[in-house]
Amino acid sequence: MRSALLLFWIACFSAFGQTPDWSRVDPEVLRHFQALVRLDTTDPPGNETRVTDYVSKVFQAEGIPYIIAAKDPARANIIARLKGNGSKRPLMIIGHSDTVKVDPSKWTFPPFSAARDNGYIYGRGTLDDKPNLTAAMMTMLLLKRSGVKLDRDVIFLSEAGEEASTGPGIEYVVNEHWKDIDAEVALAEGGGVQRVGGKVQYAVIQTTEKQPRGARLVAHGPSGHGSRPLRTNAILHLSRAVEKIAMWDPPMRFNDTTRYYFEKLATISSPEDAARYTGLFDPAKAPAVRQYLAENDPSAYSMLHTSISPDIIQGGFQVNVVPSEATATLDIRALPDENMPAFLDMMRKVIDDPAVEVVQETRNQRPGAAPSRIDSDAFHAIEAAYEQVYGAMTLPMMSTGATDMAFLRAKGIQCYGVGAIRDLEDAAMGFSAHSDQERIREEALYQHVRFFWTAVTAIAGAK
Repeated sequence: MRSALLLFWIACFSAFGQTPDWSRVDPEVLRHFQALVRLDTTDPPGNETRVTDYVSKVFQAEGIPYIIAAKDPARANIIARLKGNGSKRPLMIIGHSDTVKVDPSKWTFPPFSAARDNGYIYGRGTLDDKPNLTAAMMTMLLLKRSGVKLDRDVIFLSEAGEEASTGPGIEYVVNEHWKDIDAEVALAEGGGVQRVGGKVQYAVIQTTEKQPRGARLVAHGPSGHGSRPLRTNAILHLSRAVEKIAMWDPPMRFNDTTRYYFEKLATISSPEDAARYTGLFDPAKAPAVRQYLAENDPSAYSMLHTSISPDIIQGGFQVNVVPSEATATLDIRALPDENMPAFLDMMRKVIDDPAVEVVQETRNQRPGAAPSRIDSDAFHAIEAAYEQVYGAMTLPMMSTGATDMAFLRAKGIQCYGVGAIRDLEDAAMGFSAHSDQERIREEALYQHVRFFWTAVTAIAGAK
């Protein structure tokens, strides 16, 4: 049953002006989306100015004011603003313009073709993150054309470098153009609608995220001739340490988002899954549940604690030489409030080997911040938009990956990650974000623009 608050927000949508004629809007959405996907903005090197040039021409034709913000001329960001009456602080809508690398030989359709086939659009960025970029741009166009009265300024940001190099993107914009983006609320990537077997299950809104906190295990031992094996071999020490860390179940800790996520997920799950999710809150049952999730649902398991994944191992240089050093690079994703020195000390105790160092690294770090509120008007408006467009109930979620919203939350902006509908089966078949056959259902793209319009007008429209 929908809550009275959701019914209130859904009823409010009719006050925000005439609903766009989506039959006329959809072909324009497709044209812009295909054009953006066809722009190769692989990061590195990025070349996101290709997107900035395209979007600026679209805005110029519509009379939407914008500025170009560029630390690197080849990696420009674009910021546009539609003015409200100022009674509330601005809303910012964000899409990042870069994509991850591709191996063209593995693609059935060329990765920058935006090819349409059997109801899908294929190409790098079709899920991450050009649907959000297109939806945000189209929402700006529709707001301008419709003349919807706004309580808030609506700020558009197309930002560079999210995938691999935040320096020319969000860091530069936050540090050098803060007055141009200072907002109360922001919508960006990180959430979406989950569908299984063609049926919508639920929607998720990302309200917080784990923090990248890299480290290395460095094992030491005497070198020697490979014909005389040594029990002090650095690779042997390292392999034992990697196994201990990889199989360790770090302390579980909930925050407001993850607690609510698992509590609410239990109410819509099968009896067997519901028992597991509720079991997480029972100290006697939680260890067995965590073991099950570690083996069967690593995403859910990662939400429960700071996680460690050993992803690179290096050691040795010649087959007949026992190496004196071997290294494992760890991808640590920390809970937002994790005390990392204390966590690293726990790791050392788990390894319990004086021949193995735990060395913290500072690469690719994002700032920590408190989760965005799940009791705010903005959250409830997004929740109601998901209900109206998809008939989906909403769960707040902590992302196990990193997004550029971390920089905005650290400055006090309430950030909410949204996204288009996705079929969960697609990931196993190799059609997910960052895959070699990245794709989006064409209808999902159009629905996402409707959702974006509905959420933005609810948050920023004059009441």
